[in-house]
Amino acid sequence: MAVWLNSFMLSGVMYHCGLLLVLLDLSLDVVGSVSQLEIDRHLELGREFLAKGQLQDALSHYHAAVGKAKFALLDLDRVLELKPDFTSARLQRGNVLLKQAQFEKAEVDFRDVLAVEPHNSDAYNALYKIVPAQKDLLIVDRLIKNGDYTTAAQQLSRVIEVCPWSAELRERRAECYEALEDYVSAISDIRSTTKLQSDNTQGYLKTATLHYRLGQVEESLTEIRECLKLDPEHSQCFSFYKKVKKIAKLLTDARTYRDQRDYAKCIDSAQPILKHEPQVANVRFLAHQELCKCYVGNLEPSKAIKNCHEAIKIRKEAEVFCDRGEAYLAAEMFDDAIKDFEEALEIDMRLQRAKQGLHKAQQRQKLSESRDYYKILGVPRTASKRDIIKAYRKAAQKWHPDNFQEGDEKKRAEKKFIDIAAAKEVLTDDEKRAKFDQGEDPLDPESGKHQGFNPFQEFHQFHGSPFQFKFHFN
Repeated sequence: MAVWLNSFMLSGVMYHCGLLLVLLDLSLDVVGSVSQLEIDRHLELGREFLAKGQLQDALSHYHAAVGKAKFALLDLDRVLELKPDFTSARLQRGNVLLKQAQFEKAEVDFRDVLAVEPHNSDAYNALYKIVPAQKDLLIVDRLIKNGDYTTAAQQLSRVIEVCPWSAELRERRAECYEALEDYVSAISDIRSTTKLQSDNTQGYLKTATLHYRLGQVEESLTEIRECLKLDPEHSQCFSFYKKVKKIAKLLTDARTYRDQRDYAKCIDSAQPILKHEPQVANVRFLAHQELCKCYVGNLEPSKAIKNCHEAIKIRKEAEVFCDRGEAYLAAEMFDDAIKDFEEALEIDMRLQRAKQGLHKAQQRQKLSESRDYYKILGVPRTASKRDIIKAYRKAAQKWHPDNFQEGDEKKRAEKKFIDIAAAKEVLTDDEKRAKFDQGEDPLDPESGKHQGFNPFQEFHQFHGSPFQFKFHFN
């Protein structure tokens, strides 16, 4: 009876062999989507069935957890110890070994299968892949030695298609990508090795370092914490963790203060980043970008322009050109502002901020060629209404036409007084001032929005001698 049952079980295993081979052919990326909880559950069930001698069920669960190739290999070893003539299990183990680039061991398994089943196409096809993959690796060695990292990475990709579970091959390709400064691709390969190898502290350290080089500080912090979870006393990881944590905090503080419009504290937070990180360009870019934004807010356009310029030397991003455009606007360098907003639109033609900035700069340039109400009263663009009225009184007293004799001087004074009155009219009216700040003159008759401003109304508010004035202000 027992013999009949064993025979029946083996027949069942052979029946499902095709399905198990399909599972083994799944790529690492697909299998990586399986949760760790699911993998552990399948492994535990597989071991329970194996202990009971239920090989078919055991193999089914082992290969449902195929993403953990190391554990699948150990369990296949145990199956073959119990039943050395289990050909389908040997074929499965050969496939796992081939995917791990263990070519010599894989070849032994495939030849053992062919010795029993000479026409086994799966074993023959797998065996046929080994020699070309080994030759490709010899070419890779030569390419790397000659510094041809691009071709070496391409060649390694061909081998990895055959051996997707080889951590060593992915590490080598990551080194090629790193030499080419393609850090994104390098991160992808190193992250795969952290799934293929348990306790891969060096893998997490490497991904953290690469993220940092890209200026991805928060991502770097996440990866280095994974290293410390595996080994809290890892000296390299702990040293790097302290540095990245400091930079991350300074960046977070700078952005928080900027959002709160506390520009002085934003500058105080961003400035030390340049001291703590003198080399990594993409991290310095983040500091210069924050300083650019915050110096604009702090009404220091020259310092803003300098930091924007440093950021653009590192990375030509549309948003940074807009930042520098705003700095140029604050410095009333309209041609430069227009050029930067146009540069931003060349990078991203749909960027609304650049479109609005370009329109604003063009309008401000147009206004600069006519009347600038702030300059007329001699006040900054940030002046309060109280300061504007005070400046108006002073200018109106100085340029009141009654102070001048008939002739050219009086005509010049009348023109000045009209401009002074117009400036007061616009800058003490919130709606009109907002329009002017956006580059539109609300008193320009050609705009069609002129609301009947009468400068002589202000003229008639002055009475008495040239040195005695009575002001009537709203």
